[in-house]
Amino acid sequence: MRILITGGAGFVGSSLAIALKQNYPSYEIFCLDNLKRKGSELNVARLGKQGINFIHGDIRSKEDFDALPIVDSVIEASAEPSVLAGLNGSPDYLINTNLFGTVNCLNYAVKCKATFIFLSTSRIYPIKTIETLDFIESETRFELTDSQKVKGVSSKGIAEDFPLDSARSLYGTTKLASELIIQEYNEFYNLKTVINRCGVLTGPWQMGKVDQGVMVLWIAKHFFEQQLAYIGYGGTGKQTRDILHVADLYRLIDWQLHNIDKVNGEILNAGGGVEVSVSLQELTKICQKVTGKTIPINTVAENRPADIRLYVTDNSKVTALTGWKPEIGVEQIVTEIHEWLAENREALEPILK
Repeated sequence: MRILITGGAGFVGSSLAIALKQNYPSYEIFCLDNLKRKGSELNVARLGKQGINFIHGDIRSKEDFDALPIVDSVIEASAEPSVLAGLNGSPDYLINTNLFGTVNCLNYAVKCKATFIFLSTSRIYPIKTIETLDFIESETRFELTDSQKVKGVSSKGIAEDFPLDSARSLYGTTKLASELIIQEYNEFYNLKTVINRCGVLTGPWQMGKVDQGVMVLWIAKHFFEQQLAYIGYGGTGKQTRDILHVADLYRLIDWQLHNIDKVNGEILNAGGGVEVSVSLQELTKICQKVTGKTIPINTVAENRPADIRLYVTDNSKVTALTGWKPEIGVEQIVTEIHEWLAENREALEPILK
């Protein structure tokens, strides 16, 4: 099998590429990336050591696709992933990458007669609707209840039939627009596709920032003994998210690559679920336990733009179709990231500190 992974030097793309190469040494894997994200250059060497072909290119450029080989499958893992992207300035890069770039990837897949696996986001679900959901406030977190006024949500989390009317961030909109176009290519170009709406993804080699990659950011701030803040919702740190280790995501992508006919045309939520969820307050306690360090955490009561109180993925559909469910828990995730920071401190300190 020959596979192209876009965003292949990013956290998710490189993690999937390396796992695929290790599990299927005979597969030929190509990783396309423009290396815009700080720290992605570190992954180029990692890809090379595994015998993976790195191609410096940009999905915004049609010409960059002309030079690519014919492949059997495209994994579209490229993105400008920040929820805040475009809110304080021009959205051009965001839209050109996340929407028009996806169109270029689709046209390339049609040319190759390849299957198409798309990594979308839970951020396609509207902010205002999520913020009106019924919840309870426990001692350490916010939790969804089964008593809801809208469909597609329960104490298990948000499902694929959650209403899509209303705003969701420019980032989420570009990904939703891409989903709609993918469905058209599936129908009218007979392109075999599957869309995965991922929750918070994390793991070693993620270059975490304030607006994207919160797990690594939180652990790194403890590791380097810097300062953090609980921002919004009264500054209590009860905002809750489910977390998905990239190795758990890999198991799902692996299954889809080899069973595309069973999920062709499907849209699937894929996240940690209630079982692998954590609030910032709870995450702080785990970080203190794993790192042995306690750092100052400020409180800011006011909410940030595009923030949400809680998001948890209902994995019922993906589990029913594929048998997949996440296996790696929050404390193990924190432990693995902490070990990665310790082993690669010299290279990571300029990026994450």
